[in-house]
Amino acid sequence: MHNATTAPDISYYDYIIVGGGTAGCPLAATLSQNYSVLLLERGGSPYGNPNITNLSAFGAALSDTSPTSPSQRFISEDGVINSRARVLGGGSCLNAGFYTRAGTDYVREVGWDGRLVNESYHWVERVVAFEPPMGQWQSAVRDGLLEVGVQPYNGFTYDHIVGTKVGGTIFDRDGHRHTAADLLQYANPTGLTVLLHATVHKVLFRTKGRQRPSAHGVAFRDASGIRHRAYLTNGPRSEIIISSGALGSPQLLMLSGVGPAQHLQAHNITVVLDQPMVGQGMSDNPMNSIFIPSPIPVEVSLIEVVGITGFGSYIEAAGGENFAGGNPRDYGMFSPKIGQLATVPPKERTPEALARAVQLMDSLEDAAFRGGFLLEKIMGPISTGHLELRTRNPNDNPAVTFNYFKETLDLQSVPTLLNMTASSPINLLPKHANSSTSLEQFCKDTVMTIWHYHGGCQVGRVVDTDYKVLGVDALRVIDGSTFSYSPGTNPQATVMMLGRYMGVRILGERLDAEESK
Repeated sequence: MHNATTAPDISYYDYIIVGGGTAGCPLAATLSQNYSVLLLERGGSPYGNPNITNLSAFGAALSDTSPTSPSQRFISEDGVINSRARVLGGGSCLNAGFYTRAGTDYVREVGWDGRLVNESYHWVERVVAFEPPMGQWQSAVRDGLLEVGVQPYNGFTYDHIVGTKVGGTIFDRDGHRHTAADLLQYANPTGLTVLLHATVHKVLFRTKGRQRPSAHGVAFRDASGIRHRAYLTNGPRSEIIISSGALGSPQLLMLSGVGPAQHLQAHNITVVLDQPMVGQGMSDNPMNSIFIPSPIPVEVSLIEVVGITGFGSYIEAAGGENFAGGNPRDYGMFSPKIGQLATVPPKERTPEALARAVQLMDSLEDAAFRGGFLLEKIMGPISTGHLELRTRNPNDNPAVTFNYFKETLDLQSVPTLLNMTASSPINLLPKHANSSTSLEQFCKDTVMTIWHYHGGCQVGRVVDTDYKVLGVDALRVIDGSTFSYSPGTNPQATVMMLGRYMGVRILGERLDAEESK
């Protein structure tokens, strides 16, 4: 890894990957086997940062809102506070660690090659996936799910199967996180250059004398603001691949002139290709949670068990009296310190409301922190929104709307789950007098993110089934922005798999082309 300040003004590579995240790292490692690869990451290194590495510090990185934080907070137009990664390894450096594959139906519907998918998952799992320790709280959650009928019990498995299971985790037995950045150990060191604090401002296109624009380089700045350019080596199969995530990838396409023409012109961006679907189809799976008090302290754990129901709802849980940051008085992935605030509706989650919630949390009795959270993630979801530029600065968050629960189908699985727990006396949530009619309102009022947002560069709308950007040459998008639905109960395994899968596919295509010459 090198700081981008050490980069030459101009350089040449066979592949340039923008975004060293959950997809970009395995993709770069794979392509480096046979070709020269430049991996550009806008953030820093995850190594040596205890807030990233240690399970016990979960949430500390998400609550850090400084400019050098590995997470960048954003607030959707819906009012729900969220985060995006700004670090080598991407979201795998910030998340709750749950590792589980997409279902076989998902793989079939997307049209992936099942054998290569399995090989790619195995390649990822050899480095980053572990069996969790399963203490008393997670065991109680497992037993409770089985008792209420989320059957059968499928034991420990990475596979996505209806019933209750223990999934994998990227935390090892010592509570240390293993991220997508660790997959770079597979790389050919002579073939890979990794630049940190390298912010790409745009993809450069050749248009003169061509029927279609062709990507041939990128312009990026280092931490000192100095400009650099990286170009593709001369060759018909060299490519630029954007792997900047569901916010970053559509944002970079727009900044590069590929997007809705009227919107780009409003920002004085030269239109390379009028592509109205860039930024469309943005979704974030809604999360609703309830606090389950315990008379005695329970072990610190993030997500280890999941109930995969037949009605489109995934039920998970996190527990522990200190949840996060080594602070015994915090709610971890449900803490107002990281922007999670279910006690007021989304549009009322102001900085003042967050500050009041943190203050309230600090004044609660110790007993209020004993227990854990039961959470529900909606499959899909069906509701979608869109993303637009706010500014021409790639460091600024774009404006994104997810339209949580806009489609009523996303609400239909909720009553089944919430009827079990709506009467708990200690839930830190607003109560509506009439539970049966208010469950839908409860979900809308208490919605939070589970950080599984996706879309913006979807297959069939912005890219083809080989992830090539429609209407231009030598440019692909490979990451969660291409998804129409969130894969499995938690997407990181599939995003890492996709990076490896497409790397192998691209190497194979290139080999076939060279052999047929």
